[in-house]
Amino acid sequence: MLTISAYAKINLTLEVLGRRADGYHEVATVLQAIDLRDTLRFEEHQGISFQCDHPSLSSLDNLAVKAARLLQESAGSRQGASISLKKGIPIAAGLGGGATDAAATLRALNELWELGLSLNQLLQLASRVSSDAAFFLYGGTALGQERGERITPLPPLPPSWVVL
Repeated sequence: MLTISAYAKINLTLEVLGRRADGYHEVATVLQAIDLRDTLRFEEHQGISFQCDHPSLSSLDNLAVKAARLLQESAGSRQGASISLKKGIPIAAGLGGGATDAAATLRALNELWELGLSLNQLLQLASRVSSDAAFFLYGGTALGQERGERITPLPPLPPSWVVL
């Protein structure tokens, strides 16, 4: 069993640079991880199962489940996991709740299944799940470019209080 915290983020700046040919927007954004978090528990299991304490989240469209299935497929793994999610990040609040859960799932299952994927391999998978997911593999303070998935870590900001 593995339990992991998945932290929210705020966009300190956001510049929309235009629309890309693929329909996404080109952005430049400074992202900051914050202490607000979801908690995920992973256990080896047959197949992928998902439970959440928030009734409106189903396994059908959950990014953690999408990340788990993508990792299975990409690694050619038949291993499974039971994923339990305790929500602490408000849903649809622009704080990256789904994307941080996806990134946490990639990190946790890479460890639980002993796949040995590198950070670069996890980043490629994360960007296929969500534009924000790559940031959560780094955390801290970072510059997000392109759709937000190209991440450049920045020096940490001094501790601050933020009202959301």
